[in-house]
Amino acid sequence: MNFDTLHNPYGSVRTAVFGRAMVATSQPLAAQAGLDIIKKGGNAIDAAIAAAACLTVVEPTSNGIGGDVFALVHSGGKLHGLNGSGRSPQSISIEAVQNAGHKDAMPKFGVLPVTVPGQPGAWAALNEKFGKLSLSECLAPAVAYALDGHPVAPVVGKYWARAYGAYQAQMKEKGEQFKPWFDTFSSNIDAGRAPNPGEIWASADHATTLEEIGKTNAKSFYKGSLANEIVNFVKKHDGFLSLEDLAAYEAMWVDPISTNYHGYDVWQTPPNGQGLVGLIALNILSKYDLSDFDKNYHIMFEAMKLAFTAGKAAITDPRHMRVSAQELLSMEYAEKLRQNIGKTAAQPAPILPNQGGTVYLAAADDEGNMISFIQSNYMGFGSGLVVPGTGIGLQNRGADFSLDPNHANALAGGKLTYHTIIPGFLTKGERAIGPFGVMGGYMQPQGHAQVILNTIHKNLNPQQALDAPRWQWMADKRFEVEHHFPRHIAQHLAGLGHQISTPPDSGGFGRGQIIWRMENGMLCGGTENRCDGHIAVL
Repeated sequence: MNFDTLHNPYGSVRTAVFGRAMVATSQPLAAQAGLDIIKKGGNAIDAAIAAAACLTVVEPTSNGIGGDVFALVHSGGKLHGLNGSGRSPQSISIEAVQNAGHKDAMPKFGVLPVTVPGQPGAWAALNEKFGKLSLSECLAPAVAYALDGHPVAPVVGKYWARAYGAYQAQMKEKGEQFKPWFDTFSSNIDAGRAPNPGEIWASADHATTLEEIGKTNAKSFYKGSLANEIVNFVKKHDGFLSLEDLAAYEAMWVDPISTNYHGYDVWQTPPNGQGLVGLIALNILSKYDLSDFDKNYHIMFEAMKLAFTAGKAAITDPRHMRVSAQELLSMEYAEKLRQNIGKTAAQPAPILPNQGGTVYLAAADDEGNMISFIQSNYMGFGSGLVVPGTGIGLQNRGADFSLDPNHANALAGGKLTYHTIIPGFLTKGERAIGPFGVMGGYMQPQGHAQVILNTIHKNLNPQQALDAPRWQWMADKRFEVEHHFPRHIAQHLAGLGHQISTPPDSGGFGRGQIIWRMENGMLCGGTENRCDGHIAVL
């Protein structure tokens, strides 16, 4: 048979899924692994760790062992926030990066944008605080997939091939530091290409590293043999990450932030994450009548531009923020922004208060535990660097630092950067509704806001809220809309001065998961049609 696994000439319709426990991820094998952990006696948090670890194996195009994590956990009637992002190396500086030949902006690939990976430590912190099973038990399914191999999923295969070409160019330009990436992520059948969809890919090094992380509760990654391997490789290629940087890492429990939108509390983790952007946008929109949804896209577009421009100017390591999250979330500030929305598209500029591309998964169990979980290496495979013999792909989060010393997110040693990955959670009064998220770079807060607007104003179920056509602010007056976005609305928006374009595929519009708990206690979930999304359910 010779069929196409990516393009359906007829389209597909998915219905919402009901169950007592469920795990929703962007890849079926990871979702099933999470559900298997629940069947084994674990809870939703154990399931999320298992699914997340599996995703480093079965969807390495979007995350890896060397990335970061953010999570919102509802357990025991309380919402907990986890910031599992890592800091820049203590010894790095704007001057050092510029002396390395990068005068205007941080590079995207190589050793310079590598920050401390927070992911293994975040897994361990979640497991210690909430888990019922050991970390080794939670990582066991991922170890098995890495050792025995798994068939590459269609959308994963597409992005794998795309990354292969990009890193070939980097290797030609920057040399042997990229060779371990090809040793790890080439096809097991033909080392000269990426694995094709449906082809088995395995990584014994990946399996060994996951076993080591489980056995030591991630201590080896920060203060043991894995830490030594990471630092030796980075130092060999003139990077800044040190053993002291890794040893100092600790996942941070934080108080979630929220805004009330039409009777629902929408929750995010606080900065350095960009979840604040989505909340600011909802605050701006809260005073508008959006009952006639299709006539109000101009208002939504302008609100998102204002929120994003403010967020990009303000969000960084909270220790370095010049404006507090509370000030940015105030209704007085929302009103100040709202006054800048006119009848036509405006050129965005940052208006601040008076001053003194990731995997997302959701899981829920029948005990009342729910988790919104996101992890990423950033920009696909991240820095393009893999620590030899370990399968550890290092993230490139430092690429978001500014080399302008006057910018809020200016590069400095030991600093958290503006972070794109954000988990979302919805409550109403004392009742937990559930986790939601849309992964994908700067699309994420825009996707979060659109999911909430679809849910509250259009009364869409989780699957419908994800399937609805999305839009994305790119820069200036430029917006992209999906191919199934209503044409007459796009034409109307263009007439108001918005520069509208439609890309050939939907890969840039994010990939989400939603699980809502109904009033009768039953769970209702939706998964993403723009990737290999799947919900495993009991």
